[in-house]
Amino acid sequence: AQLVESGGGSAQPGGSLRLSCTASGFTISAYEMRWYRQAPGKERELVAHINSVGNRKNYADSVKGRFTVSRDNRKNTMYLQMSSLKPEDTAGYYCYVPLDDCWGQGTQVAVSS
Repeated sequence: AQLVESGGGSAQPGGSLRLSCTASGFTISAYEMRWYRQAPGKERELVAHINSVGNRKNYADSVKGRFTVSRDNRKNTMYLQMSSLKPEDTAGYYCYVPLDDCWGQGTQVAVSS
């Protein structure tokens, strides 16, 4: 089982980025999935959670109303649409599936003017 994140990069405050997490070696449709982030010197934070069919979503208070998690089980991919970005969103973003504690390698997001 493998997860690969993509879509990170640099953005200005108020900008947007879309992250993707594509799975291989297994089918994501049976699993809930999560996005985490970790900034330098800070603890890892759960950003968003989505259930297996995509109709139940939860968000950290810090991103509520700005980030949207979604998934396309046909493409074996989960997404994180990030809007109204703030400098405090700068972090490595990681996807996770509770299948053998499977983590992606992460994608970096940097928000600055």
